[in-house]
Amino acid sequence: MQNRRALAFTLLLCNLNSIIRAQTATSIELTLSKAIEQSLKNYPAIQVSQEQVNAAAAEIQLARTAYLPRIDALAQFNRATRNNVFGLLLPQNVIPSMSGPVIGTNNLGSVWGSAVGALVTWEPFDFGLRGANVATARAMRTQSGAASRRTQFDVSVATADAFLTVIAAGRTVQAAQAGVDRTETLVRIVTAHVKAQLRPGADQSRAEAESAAARTQLAQAQQALAISRATLAQFVGSDPSQIALVPGALVRLPPEAAPTPLNTAVNPLALEQSAMVEQARAQLRALERTYFPRFLLQAAAYSRGTGAELDGQRLGGLNGLAPNVQDYALGFSVTFPILDLPALHAREAAQGATIRAQVAKSEQIAVDLKAEWNRAVATLNGARQIAGNTPIQVSAAKTATDQATARYQAGLANIDELAEAQRLLTQAEIDDVLARLGVWRGLLRIATAAGDLQPFLLEAMQ
Repeated sequence: MQNRRALAFTLLLCNLNSIIRAQTATSIELTLSKAIEQSLKNYPAIQVSQEQVNAAAAEIQLARTAYLPRIDALAQFNRATRNNVFGLLLPQNVIPSMSGPVIGTNNLGSVWGSAVGALVTWEPFDFGLRGANVATARAMRTQSGAASRRTQFDVSVATADAFLTVIAAGRTVQAAQAGVDRTETLVRIVTAHVKAQLRPGADQSRAEAESAAARTQLAQAQQALAISRATLAQFVGSDPSQIALVPGALVRLPPEAAPTPLNTAVNPLALEQSAMVEQARAQLRALERTYFPRFLLQAAAYSRGTGAELDGQRLGGLNGLAPNVQDYALGFSVTFPILDLPALHAREAAQGATIRAQVAKSEQIAVDLKAEWNRAVATLNGARQIAGNTPIQVSAAKTATDQATARYQAGLANIDELAEAQRLLTQAEIDDVLARLGVWRGLLRIATAAGDLQPFLLEAMQ
């Protein structure tokens, strides 16, 4: 029986080791840079913006096709009556047109008819309209590219923020776990004193309440960690349970350095807005070139066949199915939308207002980025002051906890003093962890306002 139990225990250990190795093999170790790289590869918003760039590039090719001649071909065969009448017929799409003289017939006898032909139309010059349309399409592609880069930047910032949040949540869990361990030690100490009738039973109840509160705090910290891991997994495209973070330099304070001067013009958001202004201006230039005559060079060649004679007789058999009468034509057409000028002026006025609005929005973005940068600098300075003070807070809280524990065991302090000292120590440790990461978050905000994450990433990798 003992041998069987030993064998079963050995098999159980082997299975557990296999499971642990499998979980370790499938886990993904992520540094901050790798997390951002994964998010740029897997997050769907990146693919959406890239396809918008591809669509804008296709619009350029579409605009260039306007330089090509247009060729329309036709082939038709019909069986119809040949009754024709004099008189006006207003333009419409219901009654088919009929060519030929009026022969005075009115019967339902039908004949075969056929026609084949081709019409080539080419616009030799257009006063710059087609070039303006191509320029507009290029401006749209530039704007789409700027929007794609802004989306990539936003996703990178969100990923970095989620990465910092996971680290902060993990460190908070560690501090909360240390608090739970201390309260459990407190319960054991108080229980021993109560059993020895050195302390009242109320002290044990208070210690157990403190232990339960610490476990609640730990559960809340673990919940926050799970939520933050799920947020990070959303960007990197992995299962939250498979993510293993490598914090690198993020667990210690970065060296102090003055922020580089802000240049709002290089921020991806400002660059995207500048591209939108240029696109609106390109559309206005295209509108300004629409009120010109259009010159069309046209050439046509066609053949027709009919089973009807001029005297009203009908040819039998398959006569008319073969297009045996040929013609060709060369021509030059000019069209000019005379009464479109008021509507064009209205569209130009609307487009001018759009341009002014986009320019004003660019100015607003610059003001907002400057304000965000100022807030980020203030946040960073405050975070550094807090991070410089929290180690003193932790050291003093540890000393106070040790002293309160000794005083309680010596019968010189009550349970309230010791419980309060332990709570202060747990909170001080959490504040210390969050203070260090608060400095990094301030650096991230400065990099976000500046529109360049590279200095922040280089600092985090050291």
